[in-house]
Amino acid sequence: MKQILLQEKYPIYILELDKEETSCRSVDEIIAYYREKIESHPFAVLIGEFDHYGHTALLPDGQIGEGISAGKNIVFCFGKELMNPKMLAVRPRSIGVAEMSGHFVISFLEAPNPAANASMEEWTLALRNPVPA
Repeated sequence: MKQILLQEKYPIYILELDKEETSCRSVDEIIAYYREKIESHPFAVLIGEFDHYGHTALLPDGQIGEGISAGKNIVFCFGKELMNPKMLAVRPRSIGVAEMSGHFVISFLEAPNPAANASMEEWTLALRNPVPA
């Protein structure tokens, strides 16, 4: 997993996962995996799913990058407190999953809460099959 600065201002985590490295076969299977993680978390709440690829493909002027065959976001929130109204600007969380020809690209914006960020990183890295001993 890499941490990069997207467009010189958005700190994101990104994992490029070869299809042979995971038991998940599609974007929908990965989104279902995240749904299970969110629903079993003690205080995270699922908000919904967004088919970004489907939405963009239907727009008359929609443009989709070469090689992208699917792209969805799962939207949820870890917020168990709201101590500052400015925190609303950085919530909720979203994890994006794109399918390319031989791999998946999974990305999320760095969360202001280190524990939330650690959970998303852990969930994402767990998509990779264990290396046989």
